[in-house]
Amino acid sequence: MNKFLHIGVYLFFASSFFLFGWFSHATYEPGKRIEKKSILDTIKERKTLNVVLLNAPSTYYIGPDGPSGFEYELLDAYAKSLGVELNITAAHTVKEALEYVGKEGIDLVSASLTKTPHREELYNFGPSYFEVQEQVICHRGMLGSSKFPRDVEDLEGLEIVVGENTSYYETVNSLIDDGFDINVSVTSEYSTEELLEMVSNHQIDCTLADSNIYSINLKYFPDIAMAFAISGREQLAWILPPNSTKLETNMYTWLNSFVQTGKMTRLKDHYYSYVLFFDYYNTKMFYKRVDSRLPRYESYFKNSATRFGIPWTLLAAVSYQESHWNPKAKSFTGVRGMMMLTRHTARLLGVKNRLDPRQSIVGGTRHLKQMIKNVPEGVEGEDRLKFALAAYNVGGGHIQDAMSLAKKLGLNQYVWSDLKIVLPLLSQKKYYKTLKFGYARGSEPVKYVEAIYNYKSILDKLVDEKEKAEEEKKLDENTTHQL
Repeated sequence: MNKFLHIGVYLFFASSFFLFGWFSHATYEPGKRIEKKSILDTIKERKTLNVVLLNAPSTYYIGPDGPSGFEYELLDAYAKSLGVELNITAAHTVKEALEYVGKEGIDLVSASLTKTPHREELYNFGPSYFEVQEQVICHRGMLGSSKFPRDVEDLEGLEIVVGENTSYYETVNSLIDDGFDINVSVTSEYSTEELLEMVSNHQIDCTLADSNIYSINLKYFPDIAMAFAISGREQLAWILPPNSTKLETNMYTWLNSFVQTGKMTRLKDHYYSYVLFFDYYNTKMFYKRVDSRLPRYESYFKNSATRFGIPWTLLAAVSYQESHWNPKAKSFTGVRGMMMLTRHTARLLGVKNRLDPRQSIVGGTRHLKQMIKNVPEGVEGEDRLKFALAAYNVGGGHIQDAMSLAKKLGLNQYVWSDLKIVLPLLSQKKYYKTLKFGYARGSEPVKYVEAIYNYKSILDKLVDEKEKAEEEKKLDENTTHQL
């Protein structure tokens, strides 16, 4: 009996293993393997893109209208394309940003990083999005003297400081290895922007910075000057986690679309176009008048801003461009006052005395508000304000002409980056003779808008610094009281 029982148990297990093996084989599909979840899938599942961003003017900062910066806006647009939120961890130096590479939960590190050969050995870079050159930046006061360097050999004897773990450190070290005598100090305490400020104050002679960083900071530190380019063309790119092929492919596809649709051009235009119009003397004078003239009229700008819903720093920038904050300003055409109103416009706006700064500012703001309302519906976002400012300067009719011409030339008539290409053509006979409002000095409104945005960005930064200083002062006072 026991013998038959053993045989029965044996046959049961044997048949079970056979049936299990047959069923597994029958249901197995060679192409259908269990794959590890990709980083891109994880991002979409958690609904956030976790990025480390360098807290600096060229990348990411909190402005008067919230988060700003070229790289912030680029990554925010990418996050929106995925249907996820952008979650930011701020770093204050390149060294600090690089320390986040490889950490759990970090999807991307963005710190205006160039793809150097040494870095490419260490990190997994995603797509390139900007081309730059490393430049030697020195104090402007050295211009014209034998101390101002024109090439690498001239760097001997100068006090130069660069940031630790930056591409500039790699460049200088390579030159030293090649036999050049360069006195360079390395710091982990200061960012590139802080070093540029030290150059501007002549605490050090020179530093190194990428061309985009120099361009952004030139308006904030007008006493810096580019000496020479110390590298060839280099690519900026984001650092991605290892084994993130799916994320990298998706980013390449999106970035290509972002470029092809003209969005990248508009973003670069927003942050870098004013550099073409930088004027050292005017910028220095602007800083002086911020202290000597603006305080007398600041409350008028703020009151008008609240009343009409336009940033007060923009109103102040318009007024400076118009009159240098001189309430008695007068041009040869007869326009007068802080906002340089014509007699006819002032009458329509209810301004009785154009030389009264409060009346002029209120009238000018009301006029600008009307201009914004008159901008065609197809113009969106910040471009509405730029179109309105251009109309404030040259007249709405010429803006209509420029939009018609842009359409004829195959450009987008509703975006400022294309309109400012067309506006200068209004002074050329072959174009203006076919247009309703005829000849105009179309380059003037382009310079006008760029100058205003340059002044506004300086004011925004100064306001932000003042508010931070006041907050720190309050904290110190509270701490003192508690003690």
